[in-house]
Amino acid sequence: MNVNRRSVLKLAGAGTVAAGVTTVASATGAAAAVRGGVTAGPVPAAAPATKPGVSAAADKAAARAAALVAKMTLDEKIALLHGGTGGTGYAGAVPANTRLDIPALYLGDGPGGVGNGSTGVTQWPDCKTLAATWDPGTAREYGAAYGAEQAGKGHNIALAPCINILRVPYWGRSFETFTEDPYLNAELAAHVVEGIQTHPVIATVKHFAANNQETLRGSIDVVVSQRALHEIYYPGFRAAVQRGGAGAVMTSYNKVNGAWSHENRTAVQDTLRDAWGFDGLVMSDWGGTHSTVLTARAGSDMEMPGSTYLGGKLKDAVTAGTVSAATVDTMAVHVLTAMYRTGLFDHRLPDPATVLSTVVSSDAHLRLARSISVRGSVLLKNERVLPFARPASLAVIGDAADAGALTHGGGSGAVTANGAVVTPLAGIRARAGDIPVTYTKGLAGAADAARAADVAVVVAGDYTGEGTDRTTLALPDGQDELIAAVTAANPRTVVVLNTSGSVLMPWLDGAAAVIANWYGGQEQGNALAAMLFGDEEPGGRLPETFPASEQQGPAKTTVQYPGDGTHVYYDEGLAVGYRWYRSSGEKPLFPFGHGLSYTTFRLSGLSLERSGDGYRASVGVRNTGRRTGSEVVQLYLTAPAAAGEPAGQLKAFEKVTLKPGESRTVRLALPREAFAVWQTTETGWTVLPGTYTVAVGRSSADLPLETKVRIG
Repeated sequence: MNVNRRSVLKLAGAGTVAAGVTTVASATGAAAAVRGGVTAGPVPAAAPATKPGVSAAADKAAARAAALVAKMTLDEKIALLHGGTGGTGYAGAVPANTRLDIPALYLGDGPGGVGNGSTGVTQWPDCKTLAATWDPGTAREYGAAYGAEQAGKGHNIALAPCINILRVPYWGRSFETFTEDPYLNAELAAHVVEGIQTHPVIATVKHFAANNQETLRGSIDVVVSQRALHEIYYPGFRAAVQRGGAGAVMTSYNKVNGAWSHENRTAVQDTLRDAWGFDGLVMSDWGGTHSTVLTARAGSDMEMPGSTYLGGKLKDAVTAGTVSAATVDTMAVHVLTAMYRTGLFDHRLPDPATVLSTVVSSDAHLRLARSISVRGSVLLKNERVLPFARPASLAVIGDAADAGALTHGGGSGAVTANGAVVTPLAGIRARAGDIPVTYTKGLAGAADAARAADVAVVVAGDYTGEGTDRTTLALPDGQDELIAAVTAANPRTVVVLNTSGSVLMPWLDGAAAVIANWYGGQEQGNALAAMLFGDEEPGGRLPETFPASEQQGPAKTTVQYPGDGTHVYYDEGLAVGYRWYRSSGEKPLFPFGHGLSYTTFRLSGLSLERSGDGYRASVGVRNTGRRTGSEVVQLYLTAPAAAGEPAGQLKAFEKVTLKPGESRTVRLALPREAFAVWQTTETGWTVLPGTYTVAVGRSSADLPLETKVRIG
């Protein structure tokens, strides 16, 4: 191993190392003139985070918190900085302070619904489904409904959303997170947080930062450049706290560049707090606190669960002078600021013990769950078999269609559904009416059943969860052989994939249609049936690249994933996800952003105009088909070569729904920040002079419209 090269990668902020692109030189002066009204030079630091819609001057939360801390004893302050283990329905708790009327904190999992064994709640489609909607409005709608259920169960801190970048498709928590792309991640994160915090529930964005694998997650040291952190792994967190107003951030289990995340001052104090202005609560993941003094000095606040480091040892450190009393005050103020800002003092929630049997799911939530599954399912392939035109008979095949239905993942993301879980088979049978439907579980008899039917539907899946990564992208349990047998017997075969993410498809050529249905939640069967029969169309686009083989993607060696046992090296730098594929020339099975519709669209007339200190792109979209459908217009930006950036990065998108023959002009904002690259800690974000290419299309690999703009 070349230690010197590793050290350079760690400290110098390498760009796309794997693609052979070097780091950029220092930027030109801030006063350089720029054609079109955009100025080269450093991008100003963003404003401090405040509650959405509330100005910093009007936000009194921090002042109220400081005034309350001034009344507290040292023991009372320290009591705010650690929590106990969970109870029925929640993962952890911080007891109330009855003397000062500070409400108790109840912290509840997880990102795909109220977890920890709670009953009476909705089992929602997984977060991958939500990401695949490519719709921030849907993300906010989900956040609001999810927040309502957490509040109804008495949980005033939601341990959601999980927004870690999908660096490798093997990650066991892929279903809990959103995407491989930092821009899409940021848009979704901000809106989910906003939705959750429409209730007196603190949203907790997790896991900060570079938590991208389960293998050795509690010990692995992620060696990653500062540039990659700021451009790839940080933007979702920045958007969540600055735009979404998140009240809490959870640090990750892993180390980052030699320091445990909870005691990583560069990440927490220097970046999250000083650069981004975050003044809320920073908690550890469960068991992720490793020190007293380093944690306090890093800008972190709370140990979960237990009080090993931020209990008696913290008091001893104050007595010894290794942690100042002012630092403890600041930590307590952070906790209370989040509580005041999110309304926990003014809107008290019930004690969870009093609402254990309360049903907080509703018909409206079930309709939304079904709708999210439809909006986020991705039609990967369709050779004129979907939607069904009243088939004479149907054969439904696969264990995942019935008893083995995969509607949620495992670990802290698991959710117990209130009421029935509608399996694919149940949903199809209910919608089919008098159309004969047969069911075959496994390989025996599958080909005969498919051959005898007008159309065959194979439902296949995998099951993943927290704590373990996938070891292969192949479908488990002989499902590839099952699909191959069915497609050989009936060319009109639809394959439905209930998976946590991308899978290999050796049978793809033989399948007439393929739908990525992810983990669809308790309304999965009804959502699937609506799509198959054409009541609704799959509205999703891929939030991740589907590799064509196990050999594709950036992490080619053991030291790059899962690591050498001590370190994992992010040698690919910025070339994560589709950035890697564009830089390397590898052709994936399906590209990031891909997704078909039941109708057709035409994009035309791309133009750019100045807008403030940036630009605005306009493009015409026309539904050229025979039914109403949705298209996601995607804009990708390529910086000049001197920037050392991967080509074609997502910078804007909009989902539009059009009737047959309807046209619309879509306008996509390109603010100055869209052109900026992060260089070094000293220079930060900088807009470099040169020619930028703006391309618009339907996926990262389908960009028919292009124009250029000169900056500087």
